[in-house]
Amino acid sequence: YVIGHSYGGHALGLLPNHDKVAAFYGFGVGAGWHGWMRRSEQFKVLLMWNLVLPLLTRWKGYCPWKMLGLGEDLPRDAFVQWRHWCRFPRYFFDDPQMPEIAHRYAAVTVPIMAANAVDDLWAPAPSRDAFMSGYRNAALSVRDIQPEAARGIGHMGYFRSSSQRLWQDALDWLVQPR
Repeated sequence: YVIGHSYGGHALGLLPNHDKVAAFYGFGVGAGWHGWMRRSEQFKVLLMWNLVLPLLTRWKGYCPWKMLGLGEDLPRDAFVQWRHWCRFPRYFFDDPQMPEIAHRYAAVTVPIMAANAVDDLWAPAPSRDAFMSGYRNAALSVRDIQPEAARGIGHMGYFRSSSQRLWQDALDWLVQPR
């Protein structure tokens, strides 16, 4: 069994041994394209992608996410590649330089649950659905985590102790008979 968050949902299709996974549960998986986000968040994200992060990355030599309180630092080349893919509505599935990627993801056939909090500004349901459509041969289920269960989760709060019930839901789903 595998549980992933955000990029973790992308990584499943890149694994050479995804056939050894019995089931996958993803929290906050999305395509990363600003157009799926609320307008107010689109402005912030575009400002970060096109001004703040390129300047900070050039200055530091790596993308200093941690300095901004947004996650872990990224190598410069990983940031550049990620930024490039986030320009496409379906992430790297829409990148004309990566025609083979759709075949890798189509080969995944494990049961998948994609659960996104409704207050996740970076991976709202349309973003999740755009990315997860790449797993076209998987038994895909989706879950929108409603406000009473998602108070203050956003994109990074799935790992807080206040989200413990979500983890039990994930474990329960993973072990159900298929």
